[in-house]
Amino acid sequence: MTKEELALAVIDRLKKEYPDAGCTLDYNEAWKLLVSVRLAAQCTDARVNVVVEKLYEKYPDVNALADADVDDIEAIVRPCGLGRSKARDISACMKVLRDEYGGKVPDDFNALLKLPGVGRKSANLIMGDVFGKPAIVTDTHCIRLVNRIGLVDGIKEPKKVEMALWKLIPPEEGSDFCHRLVYHGRDICTARTKPRCSQCCLQDICEKNGVE
Repeated sequence: MTKEELALAVIDRLKKEYPDAGCTLDYNEAWKLLVSVRLAAQCTDARVNVVVEKLYEKYPDVNALADADVDDIEAIVRPCGLGRSKARDISACMKVLRDEYGGKVPDDFNALLKLPGVGRKSANLIMGDVFGKPAIVTDTHCIRLVNRIGLVDGIKEPKKVEMALWKLIPPEEGSDFCHRLVYHGRDICTARTKPRCSQCCLQDICEKNGVE
């Protein structure tokens, strides 16, 4: 089986296993997803979803958050870890959105990358989830699973994994595929315990089959 054939098989099986998989960060506006994805670094999505409720209660829009004191933002987001740097990035990002984009989130990948605190993973998430454009989100689950499955060979650098997957995953499938990898990585192909290979829908086509 070629890597291209393997990729299509994995996509098909994960679709059946997780038909409704989507972003696990709660948001109803694009700027809120920008905030949440920054807070999610080294923090669980579940905790982020709780913390942002307090943040948006006090600062309900881009302008309010852009005008907020960084110390006040930090006090709210501290439970997510790295509070100071995250608060600084969120404040700076909201100021750019307010001053350069009329409070809107740009739908251009390179423009997103220029926003404070936004890297390739975050920019891809926004492109795929908010704007419905092709996206490959190489988070820790994605990187771990595509190496285990055999779609990439010992590549751990996020950008290199992303570039390798662009060659294998049909563009229209990328965003949902990555969301399904998150679900699968949490439920079955776990990082901190032995993968539950006997329950895995990919067991017979996975290269590693639980052996690192």
